[in-house]
Amino acid sequence: MTTSTGTFAEPAPSALLLLGRGADLASERGVECVGALPAPGDPTLVERARAARAALGDRAFVLGHHYQRDEVIAFADVTGDSFKLAREAAARPDAEFVVFCGVHFMAESADILTSDAQQVVLPDLAAGCSMADMAAIDQVEDAWDVLVDAGVAQDTVPVTYMNSTAAIKAFTGRHDGTVCTSSNAHVALRWAFDRVGGLDGRGKVLFMPDQHLGRNTAVTQLGLSLDDCVVFDPRRPGGGLTTRQLRDARMILWRGHCSVHGRFSARNVADVRAAVPGVTVLVHPECTHEVVTAADMVGSTEYIIKALDAAEPGTSWAIGTELNLVRRLAAQHPGLSVHYLDSTVCFCSTMNRIDLPHLVWTLESLVEGRVPNRIVVDADDARWARVALDRMLALPGH
Repeated sequence: MTTSTGTFAEPAPSALLLLGRGADLASERGVECVGALPAPGDPTLVERARAARAALGDRAFVLGHHYQRDEVIAFADVTGDSFKLAREAAARPDAEFVVFCGVHFMAESADILTSDAQQVVLPDLAAGCSMADMAAIDQVEDAWDVLVDAGVAQDTVPVTYMNSTAAIKAFTGRHDGTVCTSSNAHVALRWAFDRVGGLDGRGKVLFMPDQHLGRNTAVTQLGLSLDDCVVFDPRRPGGGLTTRQLRDARMILWRGHCSVHGRFSARNVADVRAAVPGVTVLVHPECTHEVVTAADMVGSTEYIIKALDAAEPGTSWAIGTELNLVRRLAAQHPGLSVHYLDSTVCFCSTMNRIDLPHLVWTLESLVEGRVPNRIVVDADDARWARVALDRMLALPGH
């Protein structure tokens, strides 16, 4: 559970939240209209941001996720993926305020890893993550009960992707599991299988919340088969699976996905190959298995950035990840021919809620002595989530 300053209505768990009408801060659906935001067309926004940033000095540390708008990235002290940014914040204990220009679960991770003296702020509480919201803690606890009833829980290790709520990370910590990133998912899965008899045994992994990252990692990097994977649907009785299916499975994949990476299709890959001879198709492992197997290269956001940094001038690339990053990479590498893999435009809509007006409002509020939209993780959840994160940090490669 997360809390924030202000007074909020308590919607029913399944309620759709109208913009500006309350918040569900235990999920990624938290929504709050903050009131007097600067107008998007205000010509003084850049100067106001500079002035507020200068007034705060070292008291504030601004983090910018790779998928943020350029207008926001311009004011970030550090850019990176979610876990890198949380660790960067923890490495600066003198910063009183951590302004996380990302989404809700990222700010939660920063609050878990930073000291009690630091205050983590999310410029817009509506900047959530649809993937993280696909695994609610009550659903996950009910799913574990299903595994217990099927007699497989004792042979199952939960692994949650970084793109999950603090409550899900805490669940993983309590049940002797770990967290992973898209870069180290294969290491985390090997660790998990080793705890239940190895890859050749009958142990299992419950992987949350992105089914595609779990499937792609298990099949392309660990040598498991598609038949070893089943999908647990929390909206169906028993996850939509029989006891036999649960007992035979090696990877129990949560029915979740990224709304951006899930848009890419094998047809997109075929079309770009036809349109751009010699193109190298590079995609994120949150894409579907069909897209991953059709691509030339697969890797995390940091992997994609490094691949283009090392690319030969004159080469052509089709990138399957969030459009803000693809456009930024194209601008940074004018010697390359960089294409967006999808045939239509799709930004991460919740990430894009953080814009220059929200950042200016946040920074000016801090200058004036107000701390808006502070993200505070429940102490018990923070403790167990930290256990799961520490297990990840102890894996090879960290």
